[in-house]
Amino acid sequence: MSRIVHNSLECHKTLQVDNQTYHYFSLREAEKKIPEIAHLPFSLKVLLENLLRHENGRTVTLDDIKALGKWAATTKSQHEIAFQPARVLMQDFTGVPAVVDLAAMREAIVKLGGDARQINPLVPVDLIIDHSVMVDEYGSANAFRHNVLMEYGRNRERYAFLRWGQEAFNNFRVVPPGTGICHQVNLEYLGQVVWTASRDGKAYAYPDTLVGTDSHTTMINGLSVLGWGVGGIEAEAVMLGQPLSMVIPEVIGFKLSGELREGATATDLVLTVTHMLRTHGVVNKFVEFYGDGLRHMSIADRATVSNMSPEFGATCSFFPTDRETLRYLAFTGRDPQRIKLVEAYAKEQGLWRDDTTVDPVFTETLELNLADIEPVLAGPKRPQDKVLLSKSVESIMAVLKSENVKIDQKISVTSEGREPFDLENGHIVIAAITSCTNTSNPSVMLGAGLLARNARDKGLKVKPWVKTSLAPGSKVVTDYLEKAGLQDVLDEMGFNLVGYGCTTCIGNSGPLLPEIARAIEENNLSVVSVLSGNRNFDGRIHPQVKYSYLASPLLVVAYALAGSMKFDLNHTPLGIGKDGKPVYLKDIWPSNADIRHAIEQSLTPEMFRQRYAEVFGGDEEWRSLTKSKSGLTYEWDAQSTYVKLPPFFENMSSVPPKLMAIHHARPLAILGDSITTDHISPAGSIQYEGPAGKYLEEHHVGATQFNSYGSRRGNHEVMMRGTFANIRLKNEMIPEMTGGVTRHYPSGEILPIYDAAMRYQSEHIPLVVIAGQEYGTGSSRDWAAKGARLLGVKAVIAESFERIHRSNLVGMGVLPLQFKAGINRQTLKLTGRELFDISGFEQNLKPRMEINCVIHRTDGSQEIISLLSRIDTLDEVEYFLNDGILHYVLRNLLNSPARL
Repeated sequence: MSRIVHNSLECHKTLQVDNQTYHYFSLREAEKKIPEIAHLPFSLKVLLENLLRHENGRTVTLDDIKALGKWAATTKSQHEIAFQPARVLMQDFTGVPAVVDLAAMREAIVKLGGDARQINPLVPVDLIIDHSVMVDEYGSANAFRHNVLMEYGRNRERYAFLRWGQEAFNNFRVVPPGTGICHQVNLEYLGQVVWTASRDGKAYAYPDTLVGTDSHTTMINGLSVLGWGVGGIEAEAVMLGQPLSMVIPEVIGFKLSGELREGATATDLVLTVTHMLRTHGVVNKFVEFYGDGLRHMSIADRATVSNMSPEFGATCSFFPTDRETLRYLAFTGRDPQRIKLVEAYAKEQGLWRDDTTVDPVFTETLELNLADIEPVLAGPKRPQDKVLLSKSVESIMAVLKSENVKIDQKISVTSEGREPFDLENGHIVIAAITSCTNTSNPSVMLGAGLLARNARDKGLKVKPWVKTSLAPGSKVVTDYLEKAGLQDVLDEMGFNLVGYGCTTCIGNSGPLLPEIARAIEENNLSVVSVLSGNRNFDGRIHPQVKYSYLASPLLVVAYALAGSMKFDLNHTPLGIGKDGKPVYLKDIWPSNADIRHAIEQSLTPEMFRQRYAEVFGGDEEWRSLTKSKSGLTYEWDAQSTYVKLPPFFENMSSVPPKLMAIHHARPLAILGDSITTDHISPAGSIQYEGPAGKYLEEHHVGATQFNSYGSRRGNHEVMMRGTFANIRLKNEMIPEMTGGVTRHYPSGEILPIYDAAMRYQSEHIPLVVIAGQEYGTGSSRDWAAKGARLLGVKAVIAESFERIHRSNLVGMGVLPLQFKAGINRQTLKLTGRELFDISGFEQNLKPRMEINCVIHRTDGSQEIISLLSRIDTLDEVEYFLNDGILHYVLRNLLNSPARL
């Protein structure tokens, strides 16, 4: 917790809970000076408290605090504030490069004469390893153990590195593989609602807030914890004590009334809400839920909704603290003292919601009666595309017809251990109960088990072409399924435990049976997956699966029994029962009363206490990793192709280098509008014929062991070779080609972008990237900025930038520059043959200053234009002057040994 410099509103108070005194910054006291803030949404009150607590006259001023009062009067603002979250959450794909950077900073500070112990996260960081398990084995009792061993085999180097980090860094904890999904562990264990910290011998209480390196960090908002996903560079900055800049967001109020009717699930609710909010438009906005319908929503149901915030585009979806919040904290085994503090603090601060609460003011509002929810799916390619269960056959038939698929095509398949069967277009080849969205929710998990039991008792079986899997978000799910006697039933149906982590939802669905895969490939079949996940984008789930539908775990089991999306679950029998009568879905669907009874009988607080008592311990495989590496600095393996010392701090001095103008820069690429971080940052599989594939081949890594870019984010050599390597990138310097290529000048030779960049570096030529509008949209991948820097890009000149990527560029020492209105690459008729001189910033850099750019053309002529620097704040000026945010932090630590 940072030291307070100012307290302009004199709102520092104390709160007594039992025998403990807590210091806090009172919103009610602040209301006496700024009455309007009493009407703020709960989510903005959390931001307001953050400003009150961190006011220092620089990053947070009294004007920032007053801006929230003005928001209450207008419900909109363009005012930028500095948010300082209490903690950071990471998963292993995004966490590894962050820990690599910390390790590299330790190397650098030692070389500069400092102490390695100065480099530690300054706020608590939790990293949960959950993104690497794949469904290699399924449908057997050995599936979980087999998949865990395969996971260790593929990722042992990365895990050994994280194991070292767990021991080497303070304020840094790692949850080992095979434990749970980061968002569910956060919900069931890490989240506290009210955070506490000690300063100068005093205990301070304040709202639990966080940022995470996964977009579904938003799930924790269901527990009244404000947080959302950010890129790796921003997360690193936060954990090293830097604030997160953000514009005060609009807040969309979503009023809920009534309660879910018989047969409707939390999944149906969330898919309906996702469709409504995506249609309404909530990108970069907060959503806050209110209304008497909250009385009928469990925390698990709320978390299911909040989890899907990225799918409907919101920054987060917040539920205020109420009696249900306390009940959940107690039920999941949280400390009784903490629960008392949560209640006392929320009521004292005006953060408590009950039936007497006056509705806050919102920018806009929507309403939904929970009783109107009916069974739905989402798909076949986007999570916001709601499909009523009653219209599901129409949905798949429409897409098959639109793509000229032969509806009745049948391919005979013979598979060992199975009766011969016909595989058709529209058949379901993957049915997966997976993802943090639903596996945190006992009502749908136990509901799926009850449906499986009812189907088993009727004599129904899963179709032989369906790959079934169960990947819960935490081990507690296994506990209550076993206690309810439903895990054995799910096993009989093929839904054996395959792992505790993100699997099918992120494409870790594993291979299909060879016979099925061959039939699909050879006959170009259009097959389907059904999963209880949160994303179903084209090609995401499995490369051989064309269409994917999101559904509740109950419907996942039902569709595994049906085997086809062309099957009408409402009107067609799933089969003939043991009694010779047809069995319909309604005959096996569990009642709400059955589900409630199962929850009451099988779920206990002791399960949470036992499972999380040793959550950081890990199994023997994990513990054995500690023997390989130890010490304050990491023992880098020169032969490693997963973890390498990055060059960001090579030749770094203890004082910032002199800022230099950019002379005679060459364009590395000229790009169009809406270039996303998917286009820029390495993602997905590594192509054998590309620069990254060639690098791995040169290091004796076979193509079958390439793994993914995500798994190799700790190796800058792989990642820089994959930057701008997307096969769908369109570089206007070579309009006749698509992919990660450019034209080197003055030779005119066409090269992969990486190869051209390396040639320019050998020629000591700086580079720029030219782009259109909305450069850097999409996921906030840190390697989109890191890769550009390592390729030698000094500046990106675009018509406009996505907010997070712009800040990432600054954080990596790359200058973001914006064309003035009416000027762009087209009006300037840029071809890529030009040379660029960029100057005017090197003497007295200021936020959003104008910068001169001289364009030298091949005919000897020059054109001078003015560009807007998108270094927007004073803090960003300091970052850029230091060659990046990590360099800035490193120099500050070097000159502040007291922070040891």
